[in-house]
Amino acid sequence: MSRALAAISENEAARPTPDAIMKLGSAFWGSKTLLSAVELGLFSELAASGPLAAEELRDRLGLHERSARDFFDALVALGMLEREDGAYRNTPATELFLDRAKPSYVGGMLEMQNARLFGFWNSLTEALRTGNPQNEAKTGGDFFEALYSDPERLRGFAKAMSGLSAGSAQAMAATFPWGRYQTVIDIGCAEGCVPVVLAREHGHLRGGGFDLPAMAPLFEEYVAAAELTDRLRFYPGDFFADELPSADVLVMGHILHDWNLDEKRLLLERAHRALPDGGALIVHESIIDDDRRENAFALLMSLNMLIETPGGFDYTGADCRGWMADAGFRQTYLEQLVGPDSMVVGIK
Repeated sequence: MSRALAAISENEAARPTPDAIMKLGSAFWGSKTLLSAVELGLFSELAASGPLAAEELRDRLGLHERSARDFFDALVALGMLEREDGAYRNTPATELFLDRAKPSYVGGMLEMQNARLFGFWNSLTEALRTGNPQNEAKTGGDFFEALYSDPERLRGFAKAMSGLSAGSAQAMAATFPWGRYQTVIDIGCAEGCVPVVLAREHGHLRGGGFDLPAMAPLFEEYVAAAELTDRLRFYPGDFFADELPSADVLVMGHILHDWNLDEKRLLLERAHRALPDGGALIVHESIIDDDRRENAFALLMSLNMLIETPGGFDYTGADCRGWMADAGFRQTYLEQLVGPDSMVVGIK
């Protein structure tokens, strides 16, 4: 190749293209395709039946013939299904995590995103201009009040929280030095995924979960299904109105980001009061990297708090460690868990 042609080729390679822009701008197409598949129970159907031809799968899901094949093949192209000799089957990941019959199911969070958040996010521009939530609060309602007063919605929310926390709970069970502690209580526990995972992995641990009283039946049902009622119990209360129960370790998962800075500080101060000397507080969620460049999921989650709450926001590890120090914790550290999630640990 001549020097001139090489220079032209090099310039072509360096020239910007719109590919990444267009891919991101249309990312909601793939997202909604997956969310609809979860809503339809497609992955659960394939988990129960095994591989199915397109027509059989279409018939079982009750889909119109016009675009069913495109729908299935789009899921293949997106890496959510496999196809061999005309038959569709789950990937190893969708078989494990998107089959409603398995305890590893994480689709509860996706179900909530599909049923609620997908539509609310269409008002992100308005939220950015006004600073106001765009969920039920937009029409005068209160998200948490409406949620806890509707048993069916509360059950869906609790399952979503389990899906969101399951991976982090497993990582936390493996990395935190639980042998030094005897008791643990999850603050804002939902149905109890985190304490159940911890108790299963560490047979000496006892404790339970703290949440509003309406969550008690769901927690007790979940713990009973795990056969852990002898070691885990429900503690009813409101963490803004009541003092927190005491344990060697308190856990706050996907809790702090719901609230404004003053409320965050209050919750950390209450946790510090409730812990014994040497006790630990574990805060886990999608912690933003300190340089605010890498953890896109955490930054988008913070925008989701704009959509969902009056003052909530996500934060960096340095932010949280500083607030913990102000609350009186003598030692703090940050540790990555799984995916975009990390934990910030404070020792009293």
